Amino acid sequence: MKKDELITLQQVFKTYILGESTIHAINSIDLAIRKKEFVAVIGPSGSGKSTLMHICSLLDNPSSGKVLFEGINTTDFSEEKLASIRNLKVGFVFQQFNLLPRTSALENVQLPLLYTQITRAQRYTMSREILEKVGLGDRLQSTPSQLSGGQQQRVAIARALINNPEVIFADEPTGNLDTKSGEEIMEILDSLYKEGKTIVVVTHETEVAAFAKRIITMRDGKIISDEQDGKNIRLKTKRKNK
Repeated sequence: MKKDELITLQQVFKTYILGESTIHAINSIDLAIRKKEFVAVIGPSGSGKSTLMHICSLLDNPSSGKVLFEGINTTDFSEEKLASIRNLKVGFVFQQFNLLPRTSALENVQLPLLYTQITRAQRYTMSREILEKVGLGDRLQSTPSQLSGGQQQRVAIARALINNPEVIFADEPTGNLDTKSGEEIMEILDSLYKEGKTIVVVTHETEVAAFAKRIITMRDGKIISDEQDGKNIRLKTKRKNK
C-alpha cells in the first residue's frame, strides 16, 4: 500500500445467509481511499454501497478479507478497539440526522466529547465554534424540532467534526432535504474537503455525486467503475498490479 492511503480493502467479502440462499452484499472488493480525497459511492438500492461504507468506516466487519486503516490491519480488532478508532478518527453524517430530540444543538454536538478528558468549558467553546462554522451560531440552544431539515443536518455535520476526524462518512446526507438545502449541505462538505478533510459520500443521486472528485459506481456488490476527473483509475490500478 502507499503512504497516502487512509483506508485499504483487500479481497473483501460480506456475505449473508438467508434460508438456503447466500447473498454477497460485497463481492471481492479491492479498494484504496487516499487521504484528502472527496469520494462518492453511487449505485441503486441493494448495490452494496452502504455495506461498503459500513466496512470502510469500521462500523461492520467483513466476512473475509482485510481492512486496513492508516496501514494497520483492523480485521481482528475487538469491538472496543474499533469503537476507539471510530471515535478518534471517523465522523459520521446520516440521512436521518440521529440527533437527540430534546437536546439543544450545542449539546448534540458535544456528545462525542463526553467520554474524553476535555473539560465542560472546553466542550462548550469547541461546539460553539463548530456550529458557527456551519452557519448556526445563532441557533446554539435550539432543539431539533425548532430547526429545519437542512439546519439539523448542519448540526449533524458539526457533531461529526467535533473530534477533528481523519475522514467523514456521509450516508445519503441529502436524502431527507429539499434541493436547496441539499446543495448547501454538499457545499459545506466540499469546503471541508478543500480544507484537507477526507470525505466519503454514499448516494444514489448523480447531482450529489457530482460534487466529488472521484466517483465509485457499484452494482450487485461489486465496483463496476472507479473514475477520477472522468478517467477510469481502476483499470490503471489493475494493470499496475499485473
